[in-house]
Amino acid sequence: MPTGGNRPDMDSAANVDAFVDLFYARLLRNEQLAPIFLDVAAIDLDVHLPHIKRYWRKLLLAEKDYQRHTMNIHRQLHRKRTLTAEDFEQWLGLFVDTVDENFAGPKAEQAKRTARVIAANMQKSLPL
Repeated sequence: MPTGGNRPDMDSAANVDAFVDLFYARLLRNEQLAPIFLDVAAIDLDVHLPHIKRYWRKLLLAEKDYQRHTMNIHRQLHRKRTLTAEDFEQWLGLFVDTVDENFAGPKAEQAKRTARVIAANMQKSLPL
């Protein structure tokens, strides 16, 4: 993705999808978070990434094709391996860094605000 003043906004499906790919590439290199996704949740990226792309397109672009209940999914994961405040901080930091390095504009700012709310709500909803 371009850097500097030429960064695109997250205002199209293609840009949201590109963000998810960049974010997960970074997340899956993270020593703290990668094992949660790969070993505990045992995600299949070919299945998982399209869900996550639809989720963020729903949040940012008001697309209607994501119908899963994310809290239930994370509650199941939390029962397998307690998700800690540090996990959420790492996730949020990687999220914000990925946005800031690759995107700019109103939708990029909305994505970061939304991610902060998601992280806070998850922490409140899951017993830490």
